[in-house]
Amino acid sequence: MIERVLKAAPLGLLLVALAAQAEAPRTFSEAKKVAWKLYAPQSTEFYCGCKYSGKQVDLASCGYVPRKNATRAKRVEWEHIVPAWQIGHLRQCWQSGGRKNCTARDPIYQRAEADLFNLVPSIGEVNGDRNNFSYGWLPEKHGQYGACMTQVDFKAKKVMPRPSIRGMIARTYFYMSKRYNLRLSKQDAQLYQAWNKTYPVESWERARNQQVACVMGHGNEFVGPVDLKRCGRG
Repeated sequence: MIERVLKAAPLGLLLVALAAQAEAPRTFSEAKKVAWKLYAPQSTEFYCGCKYSGKQVDLASCGYVPRKNATRAKRVEWEHIVPAWQIGHLRQCWQSGGRKNCTARDPIYQRAEADLFNLVPSIGEVNGDRNNFSYGWLPEKHGQYGACMTQVDFKAKKVMPRPSIRGMIARTYFYMSKRYNLRLSKQDAQLYQAWNKTYPVESWERARNQQVACVMGHGNEFVGPVDLKRCGRG
């Protein structure tokens, strides 16, 4: 039953149309407010495919078992696919005061931190466990989060996401790297090229790209073209 749910809803982002005049968020705080409106109030989160209603996760819907923090596991948090650390740690603002300083003072960092293409709803516990770890391959071990297929290796500082979101992760990294001049290591670039090829764009990802484009004013070219005339921006 769980496998059928995961395959039927690879990401489960049931998007709702926003007003055509909606503007791209300028800060992470604004982005989270827009994201709550952009995603349907009853949808599924990113890493495990759990259903959620409002800010509460239905753990039983995907067989999720909390690893350590049951309270955080029950709530939805907004996850940066490309972590804030990776976006900002080499910038001068980060060197002079960390993420808080970049959020307050660096316009380029602010735009990247608030980019809706890089934000997804996540189980809070998995969001916290992921930290700023990079994605990669791990030996398959089941049961870390019950039936959830995403794995975290704390010693190696690696996360292996469930198969159905790997392609989207790759294309988000390509987009963020190009738009905000973020360097990808040779190892990461090879990994994401492989995921992009192995897990091609599906209809749910195209729909998400179109809907997010209506707010951001542009699409993710690595997913495919968008029609801004459909949201009154053309």
